[in-house]
Amino acid sequence: MSAVSFAAIAPGNLAVVTGGASGIGLAAARAFAARGMRVAILDRPGEALDAAAGSIDGAGAHAVDVADPVAMRTLATTLGPASVLMNNAGIGQGGDVFASQEAWTRLLGVNLMGVLNGIQSFAPLMVEGHGPGLVINTGSKQGITQPPGNTAYNVSKAGVKALTEGLAHTLREQTGDRVSAHLLIPGFTYTGMTSPRPEKPAGAWTPEQVVDLMFDRLARGDFYILCPDNETTPAQDAKRIAWAAGDIIGNRPALSRWHPDHAAEFARFMGDDA
Repeated sequence: MSAVSFAAIAPGNLAVVTGGASGIGLAAARAFAARGMRVAILDRPGEALDAAAGSIDGAGAHAVDVADPVAMRTLATTLGPASVLMNNAGIGQGGDVFASQEAWTRLLGVNLMGVLNGIQSFAPLMVEGHGPGLVINTGSKQGITQPPGNTAYNVSKAGVKALTEGLAHTLREQTGDRVSAHLLIPGFTYTGMTSPRPEKPAGAWTPEQVVDLMFDRLARGDFYILCPDNETTPAQDAKRIAWAAGDIIGNRPALSRWHPDHAAEFARFMGDDA
């Protein structure tokens, strides 16, 4: 895959980061700014957003609900063309299948429709322009392997994966390699959403580690940016993803990795990488 679009990360160009007030989004905003980019941080209103923008020279704080398509389109018109769009805003607690419809609607509104709103608000200007462009959507391994317990979150991130794959094809058809889409797939990362503990767990990566890997893989032109962490190796990730795909190919029960009749088979499959 060509890395031509990586040239979008250049001094003076605009980077738009949703969910940029904390965690991976804030680390990314700082990294874009360190490379001379103008940064627009989009997040919920509050002290965290103001503090994030205040910690980055020249960054703009924009209080917006990414689930509101009108608000997102209005902001895109105000900000003007972006060279980098990072759809990173996300919330974590939606619940299982029988959770309330309100909880499902709220989570899908941010995690999935928020990404779509970002794309439909900012990406058309990238396509219409003449310079390189990058769209980075933050997914999750849970959208691929589907661990039980928070089905709403899994559904949202599975949707982000499918949406980003479709976007990548559309952008390739319309712009060649000038504007490209990429799926960031973090591992266990110490952020406010995933870990309220006061200290980083030993197994977790920092947001900065995720962003460092993201920049390295963007420079290579990778679409899938699959992040390990301090407790999960790339080999383990590869086997778990392959097992999940094998459920369909082998017609095993849904989520057979957690099915008692297949626990021993899964353990053998993982072998030394368990």
